[in-house]
Amino acid sequence: AAVSAMFEKLLIANRGEIALRIMKTARKMGIRTVAVYSEADTNALHVQEADEAVYLGPSPSLQSYINIERLMAAIRASGADAVHPGYGFLSENADFAKAVEKERRVTFIGPSSKAVMLMGDKLESKRIAREAGVNTVPGGQDAVSSFEDARELVKKIGYPVMIKAAAGGGGKGMRVVNNDDELKEGLRGAAAEAGHSFSDDRVFIEKFVTKPRHIEIQILGDKKGNVVFLGERECSIQRRHQKIIEEAPSPFLDEKTRKAMGEQAVALAKKVGYHSAGTVEFIVDGSDGNFYFLEMNTRLQVEHRVTEQVTKIDLVEQMIRIAAGEKLPFTQDEVKIQGWSMETRVYAEDPSRGFLPSTGRITRYKEPEIALHKVIVDSGIYEGGEVSMFYDPMVAKVVTHGANRKEAIEAMQAALGAYVIRGISHNISFLEAILGHKRFQEGDMSTLFIAEEYPEGFAGAELTSETAQVFLGTAVHMFLRDAERAAKGTGQLPGRERAIGARWVVAMGEQQYSVFVRPKEYGYDISYQNVVISVRSSWNLGKRLFQGTINGRQVSVKVDFLANGYRLTHGGSTVEAKVLTPRVAELFKYMPEDKDGGKQPHLKAPIAGMVVALKVEEGQEIKRGQELVLIEAMKMENVIYADHDAIVKKISVSPGDSVAVDQTIIEFDRAA
Repeated sequence: AAVSAMFEKLLIANRGEIALRIMKTARKMGIRTVAVYSEADTNALHVQEADEAVYLGPSPSLQSYINIERLMAAIRASGADAVHPGYGFLSENADFAKAVEKERRVTFIGPSSKAVMLMGDKLESKRIAREAGVNTVPGGQDAVSSFEDARELVKKIGYPVMIKAAAGGGGKGMRVVNNDDELKEGLRGAAAEAGHSFSDDRVFIEKFVTKPRHIEIQILGDKKGNVVFLGERECSIQRRHQKIIEEAPSPFLDEKTRKAMGEQAVALAKKVGYHSAGTVEFIVDGSDGNFYFLEMNTRLQVEHRVTEQVTKIDLVEQMIRIAAGEKLPFTQDEVKIQGWSMETRVYAEDPSRGFLPSTGRITRYKEPEIALHKVIVDSGIYEGGEVSMFYDPMVAKVVTHGANRKEAIEAMQAALGAYVIRGISHNISFLEAILGHKRFQEGDMSTLFIAEEYPEGFAGAELTSETAQVFLGTAVHMFLRDAERAAKGTGQLPGRERAIGARWVVAMGEQQYSVFVRPKEYGYDISYQNVVISVRSSWNLGKRLFQGTINGRQVSVKVDFLANGYRLTHGGSTVEAKVLTPRVAELFKYMPEDKDGGKQPHLKAPIAGMVVALKVEEGQEIKRGQELVLIEAMKMENVIYADHDAIVKKISVSPGDSVAVDQTIIEFDRAA
C-alpha cells in the first residue's frame, strides 16, 4: 500500500546494489526516490533507476559518499523528507544520523543517533551488553595503546587473540594473532586499516574462539517499545573476516539455543531503546555450543534478504514504516520460519591470483533466469558498466530459497552456473567449489573453513582452449544420448529431458568441470563458470563420430566407448571423459602444486590501487616471501611479496601514487 502520506521522497545515501534494493521497496510503497552519486558513478545503475539524482563530488568516498556536509546539501537540494543510509559508508555514523535528525521535516530511516553511537563503539557496546545480561567474549574492556599493554592482556587470556577496530565493521581492521611477533605487526596493520576505513585507529583485543561459528540475530523494534527477533543467519563462510555465503536458518542451532540468543538480542535492543532493523552478532563455539556477543550492527545487513525469504517480511518496508511511527504489525509468536534461504556474494576479485581485486568494464552480463533458478539477484552492475577501484569489491549477491537446505544449495548451484559476467575477474568458481564441498553440504563449518580447506589459495579448473570446450560439449552430448536410450530401455538413468536443466560434473583427465545444461532450440547450452558452450549435434554411428557444431563451428570428434565414459579424439588430442553427478564427484581440485614465481625481471602491479607503503629500497637484497609493497584497493590493504630472491634495481613509484594493473613498480637487477 502506498504510504505517500508519511513520506513523499526518500533519498538513499548509498550506491550500488543496496541503493537499488531500497528503491524497489520504495517504488512498491509509492515513494519517490533520490539517488546520490560520485564522479565514478555518473553512469551507475542506481543513478539511472532513481526518480532523480544529485551529484556529490569526486570519486574517492571521503569526498562523496562519506562526506556529511555534501550529503546534507544533497538532502536539502532534493527536498527529500526521509533518508535511508543502506549499509557501509555512513550507515553506522552517529554524526550523520544526528545531522539528519536536526534537519527540519527530514526523518532518518534507522535507529536514533544515540543508539548508533552506543552500539557503534565495540568497547562501549560490550559494556552495555554485559549490563543487559548478554554473554560476552573474554578480553580487554578498553582500547590498547601500546604493544606492552597488549602483551600484558594476552598473558591473562592466552593466544590466539583477535585484534579488532573499535569503530570497525565489514572485516576491516581485524587480525588473528598467535604469538608476540604477530601481535606487534597485527597491531600496526589493524590500526592503519582502521584509520583508513573509519578515521579512528583505536583497536582492542579479545579471545579468539578456536571453532567459531558466526551466527547473528535479526531484530526489529518500533518506537513504541516493541522488539522482536526474526530468527538467525549463519555467516561462518568468510575470507579475511568478510562474509561470502550466508544462510537462514543455521544448520547448527537447536531450538533452545536459538531462543536464548534471540532473547538476549532483544534484551540488548531494549536496553538502548532501539528502533528500526538491527542485527546482534554472536560467535558460537562449534565445540560446545556456547555463544558470545560480538557486536551490534545498527543498520540493514548485506544478508538481510535471506531473513526476508524465510519470514516473508520486507525489512526495508518495516524500517520505513517504523521511522514513520507505525507499530510493528506482528508479535514474536507470529514470526514463523519457512524453508531455507542462502546468499552468495559475488566479488570483483580473482580467486586464482590470491583474490586480488579486479576492476574494469563489464563486457558481458547475464543474470540467471529467476523462474528457472528460484533466485533473487541484487546487483549494481550492467553490461557496459564499470567496476571502480574506489569502492567495495562486492558487485552482486545471489539469493535462493528452498523447502530445505539441500534445495536451497541446489538452486544456488544452478543459479551460479547460469550467471555470466565477463570483462572482470570474479569469485563465482570459488563459490561453486564451496557449495559442492562435502563439509559445507554437511553443515560442518566455522569461520576458519576457507583457511582450513584452501590453505594454498584457490585455483579452479580452466576451460580456455577450444579443444577442451569441444571435448566437454561432446562428452555431455554422449551422456545425454546414452541417458535417453537407457531411460527408454531400462529406466536406469534419467532421461534426456530430466538430464537437461540439471547440474553435472564432467571429468576430463585430471580436471573436473561443474556444468549446467540448458535446453535450446535444436540443441542445448552448457554453462561452466562464465563459459557457455552451444551444442547443435548429430551422431554418425557407422563412423563412431560426434558430428555437429560447438559454438557455431563444425566439429568432428571420434568417440570410443569405455566402461564408465568415453575416449574422445579431436585435432590430434585425446582425452578420457565421464559425466558424474555432483554427489559422486568433487567439484574442483582445491590445492594446486606450489609453483615457483619464475624469477620475473620486475614486479608489476597485480591490481589497480594506491601505493600505501614501500617495504624495500633500491640496492637492497631481498629474499623470497619478503614484503615489497602495500597497495590499497577497494578499501583493503594488499601486501605484495617477493616470489624469488633478487636485488632491487629501481623503484618506480612512491607512497600515495596511483598504479594501474601491470604497471611496473620495482625492477630487479638479477637473482641474488
